[in-house]
Amino acid sequence: MFKDILDNVAVKTPLVHSITNYVTVNDCANILLASGAAPIMADDENEVEEITSLCHALVINIGTLNSRTINSMIIAGKKASLLAHPVVLDPVGAGASKLRTDTAFQLLNEIKFSVIRGNISEIKTIAQGNGNTKGVEADVRDAITEDNLDEAIAFIKKLSVRTGAIIAVTGAIDIVADSRKAYIIRNGHALMSKITGTGCMLTEVIAAYCAANPDSLLVATAAAVCAMGLCGELAHSKLTEVDGGTSTYRMLLIDCMSKLNSKMLSEGMKIESR
Repeated sequence: MFKDILDNVAVKTPLVHSITNYVTVNDCANILLASGAAPIMADDENEVEEITSLCHALVINIGTLNSRTINSMIIAGKKASLLAHPVVLDPVGAGASKLRTDTAFQLLNEIKFSVIRGNISEIKTIAQGNGNTKGVEADVRDAITEDNLDEAIAFIKKLSVRTGAIIAVTGAIDIVADSRKAYIIRNGHALMSKITGTGCMLTEVIAAYCAANPDSLLVATAAAVCAMGLCGELAHSKLTEVDGGTSTYRMLLIDCMSKLNSKMLSEGMKIESR
């Protein structure tokens, strides 16, 4: 099942349109290429509908939100939904400011999202209307642990019912769920939190995997989360060999994604379902 997900990306080379943030846009483009997909970044409202029509999936990322691109996000999102393309929301920093929070809810009201991916504080903001987001980072008080895992799964499944989207919550323990089934994923390395953009890059990989597997969005999303976490582990192993730092780690992370194959993914996944 998971093997086919990665193979389909390699065969189909999906084109992903990303309206994303300028801090991580280059890494987002490179991780798409490394994963076997192709990127295009366009955010002017005069062309986003046309660009989206050419693509197989859309990412909307509010990391460097500004008033100019909000309408572009809505136009592109509505067009992608009309074409039945996967649309992935990354509500970066939702809860940190009124503009971000209000925009996240505006997007949710006007666009049918296939997947919503965020840290637990961002996802709680989506669910509750406010949250404990610290800038663009999750608040430690919200952390998913083994002790509250069942409670978190129930919360995420309930949010999936409300939004109609697959919910992917990433952190030390990752949860990917729809209304009926949840995957718990324990791949990854703590150093991933020390470089900018690993969450944004993961959102792009999710979009690529979903675009190549439109009939298996839950499994595709879970596979993408596993793949990114596994690449984080592999990159850290290589980093130790060269005695590198965080900049080298970022490069190695993308390298590992470019070399990942279905056998490596199947053997390296740390995943269970509930």
